[in-house]
Amino acid sequence: QVQVVESGGGLVQSGGSLRLSCSASGRTFSPLAMGWFRQAPGKEREFVATMRWSGGSTTYSDFVKGRFAISRERAGNTVHLQMNSLTPEDTAVYYCKATSAGWNRDYWGKGTQVTVSS
Repeated sequence: QVQVVESGGGLVQSGGSLRLSCSASGRTFSPLAMGWFRQAPGKEREFVATMRWSGGSTTYSDFVKGRFAISRERAGNTVHLQMNSLTPEDTAVYYCKATSAGWNRDYWGKGTQVTVSS
């Protein structure tokens, strides 16, 4: 059983910053990649950023390039999402996805709410 838990969401003013964290745990879990998606009210879930565990390469969606940064802590299978220059359009529930090495199975967290006020 793999558990994915996000933290760090909250309310911030436009132009502010937040740092999200996500940890994936499981007796035999080894990540292939971990990343972030988000879903705004009335919209579909969309990709934000991801990091491959081997090598640490990163990929970002165009709308967060230069503002968001994903990083990791190998111990504890943890990723962080540093979000800067936030705008009301970034308001959404942010979900962490952990993909297991070998089986390539995806595990999702329950999400953390980020609200940016204008």
